[in-house]
Amino acid sequence: MQIPTSLKTAARSALFGTLALTALGTVAAFAQEAAPAAADAAAAAPAPADVMDKGDVAWMLTSSLLVLFMALPGLALFYGGLVRAKNMLSVLMQCTMIVALVIVIWTFWGYSMAFGDAPSPYWGGLGKAFLIGVTPESMAATFTKGVVIPEYVFIVFQMTFACITPALIVGSFAERIKFPAVLLFVALWVTFVYFPIAHMVWDSDGLIYGWGALDFAGGTVVHINAGIAALVGALLVGKRTGYGKDNMAPHSMTLTMVGASILWVGWFGFNAGSNLEANGGAALAMINTFTATAGAIIAWVVIEVVTRGKASMLGAASGMVAGLVAVTPAAGFVGPVGAIVLGAIASAVCYFFVAVVKIKLGYDDSLDVFGIHGVGGIVGAIGTGIFNAKALGGVGYGEMSVGGQVWTQFMAVSVTVIWCGIGSLVLYKLVDLLIGLRPTVEAERQGLDLTSHGEVAYHS
Repeated sequence: MQIPTSLKTAARSALFGTLALTALGTVAAFAQEAAPAAADAAAAAPAPADVMDKGDVAWMLTSSLLVLFMALPGLALFYGGLVRAKNMLSVLMQCTMIVALVIVIWTFWGYSMAFGDAPSPYWGGLGKAFLIGVTPESMAATFTKGVVIPEYVFIVFQMTFACITPALIVGSFAERIKFPAVLLFVALWVTFVYFPIAHMVWDSDGLIYGWGALDFAGGTVVHINAGIAALVGALLVGKRTGYGKDNMAPHSMTLTMVGASILWVGWFGFNAGSNLEANGGAALAMINTFTATAGAIIAWVVIEVVTRGKASMLGAASGMVAGLVAVTPAAGFVGPVGAIVLGAIASAVCYFFVAVVKIKLGYDDSLDVFGIHGVGGIVGAIGTGIFNAKALGGVGYGEMSVGGQVWTQFMAVSVTVIWCGIGSLVLYKLVDLLIGLRPTVEAERQGLDLTSHGEVAYHS
């Protein structure tokens, strides 16, 4: 008997449907069984490995050398040219020995105190003292997730910051302090003032870091820190013998200009290196280090022409440093035009403190460390909160409003000023009690080159 075509079609459809349902059921069951296995496999899979880029490493090695170049010979020549010839070598020797001393202290306990693993808002502990646990294979994080650099590179880069910061201080009491007193004070100061502030500002566990304060390359850690310690030192050590009566003009503006120029070149490592990677962030910091400094030089020179009728090389060099100081905390957060404005504002404020406030109050900050580094650092830190805004050409880093960011910057400045001011006062007093701060009047009049080091810078 022949089966009708319609029945054949219906039977075939029913068969295919049954097979399809059976197949779907089998697939579903397999999927249910396979899902936990896949999840387990995913959980067991290793996380993507951190990436070390040789270009980043090369840039950070170069930046570290540039920052050392800032201190030796840059800062040493800048300061040396500003003092009288009889004290030239004393300044060079102080800068040289400070760098050497801090390198050793940083290796022994400084790095651990600033960037150790202790989960404290005030210090990193001593878990990495003597660089315990650091090897050529250990890595340090950058600002990009998954991108790292060798920990030794990070240690060396931050070490150069620790070296130059206390060297800045000596300009405030230049020509009138005992050489051993400088070294003892520096050893104590970096331990109890610099390392804690560096941890609070730059370590992810730090107090000020947790507030969301912006300090790209050291406005608080380096410049405000050094500037406040310099002011306290100038007041406690006292005025130079003959201050206000004797001629204390710089003995070599040529060397001062050379030193200032080296500082500017080295500052690119200081600012652009603080990005920790060779990318657009470093490029932004670099161009800002150009533009802010140029704006500051022009502002200082224009003010001199208006107020004194002449533009001086000393003024141009002072404006150069003022601009570099001001852009330090802002380098990676503001735009190039905003950096020009920030540099010009800082230069004007620093000029006022150097030419007016210091004279009115009568303190002897020999080389204007507070007037330029302290004041310029404060202006730069506060200004970072303003010019970071996208509306003013900044990158708009963070989630705070401009007002909120400025308040946070003010709080960071306040903590630095208080911590450094009190700490420096105690340490100067301690050093004075132990070995004394000042040489004799006779030694000071003869010059510290001969009386402290037994040599002179120049032979006629």
